[in-house]
Amino acid sequence: MGKSVLMVIAPRDFRDEELLVPKEMFEKAGMAVTVASVKAGEAKGMLGKVVKVDAAVSSLNASDFDAVVFVGGGGVDSHSLFENSSFLALARDAHMKGKVVSAICLAPKILANAGLLEGKRATVWLDGTRSQEKYIEARKAMFRSESVVRDGSIITACGPSAAAEFAESIIRALSS
Repeated sequence: MGKSVLMVIAPRDFRDEELLVPKEMFEKAGMAVTVASVKAGEAKGMLGKVVKVDAAVSSLNASDFDAVVFVGGGGVDSHSLFENSSFLALARDAHMKGKVVSAICLAPKILANAGLLEGKRATVWLDGTRSQEKYIEARKAMFRSESVVRDGSIITACGPSAAAEFAESIIRALSS
């Protein structure tokens, strides 16, 4: 397919399957995948998987990728990634350049804080308290309870159970 995908994770407590399932699917589709976080080195998932981080988000340019995928998990909150200026700038820049911008689980909060979900249909982790839904709605997203929601070049998903469907939606978006 010849496309390049940037997958952005928390340095600790990213959701393992939200990284690993899409990454494998992207690579099988012939895409080059780069993993980024707060800094290069290693990151550890909530389920214990240790992965290589190729680069710091702050050192990257959205122009170098066809899609940017923000991976969820508890680390989005514990590291306040939804307030990280480098993460927000990357999301905005990718969107302004017409890239596919996507987020799963808690990571849609990053897109919401970047202003990308205003007036857009989106989903987020369904925690039973509606706190995540209220968070993105407060930033003018139109919440949907579907597992994967695509609105133009923005794709959001609700969590680990949607990882494969999320990846399929990104692959379709990059194919069109």
